[in-house]
Amino acid sequence: MPADARPQTARDQRSARDQLTAVVQAASAPGTHGFEAFAGLPTPADARPAAVLILFGVLDSLPSDHDAQATAVSRDLDVLLLARATTLRSHAGQVAFPGGRLDPGDDGPVAAALREAWEETGLDTSGVDVLGTLENIPLEYSLHLVTPVLAWWRHPSPVRVVDEAESADVFRAPVADLLNPANRGATVIRRDGQEWRGPGFFVPRFDAQGTRVGEHLVWGFTGMVLDGLFDRLGWTEPWDDTRELPLALPD
Repeated sequence: MPADARPQTARDQRSARDQLTAVVQAASAPGTHGFEAFAGLPTPADARPAAVLILFGVLDSLPSDHDAQATAVSRDLDVLLLARATTLRSHAGQVAFPGGRLDPGDDGPVAAALREAWEETGLDTSGVDVLGTLENIPLEYSLHLVTPVLAWWRHPSPVRVVDEAESADVFRAPVADLLNPANRGATVIRRDGQEWRGPGFFVPRFDAQGTRVGEHLVWGFTGMVLDGLFDRLGWTEPWDDTRELPLALPD
């Protein structure tokens, strides 16, 4: 930990968790519009149900060097993410939340999100407190209806790549790094005279010895969900949405 890092106190932990819980409670209130980036998207009639686990925790060994403006966000508050294998046919190499489609044996989206997280990262789900679910997000291009499951890592457990055919990396991204304006920008896709813009985040990537070896780019669905969630929490810091982040897309 850097010499001037502010360790997370019990008060900070309660504050962050309480704010996440409040977002869940607000999501169930009448008139809630959900994630702005997905507002108005139609739900395909044959959409397949899916769920992702948005798991926040503390006590990672690699805290951020950035002091977030939000007092609830200490340098060691983090969120669990994974990078998909570059050999996959769909979303190859993209950073994602653990998650996937609901199986017939799953007792709803919460059970599916926890099962997928265990299968993908080796997460010990007994140490996870589920805070609740957020609004369903329809993804017309993949015919999925995704339920975000918000959770708190009460007893963090080791995580790893379980199946190298599915994932290239599993990591805990410091929230302060994601909020750092220096790590933020827009990803832009230009095709056939059209342009699609979305929020992007750079996250430092480390090897097993803790040496920085590059960075992950968080964008697409995951980037939009994090961007919307941080706005709802009041954690977002002013950032330059005209700054374009380099985005390598498959041919």
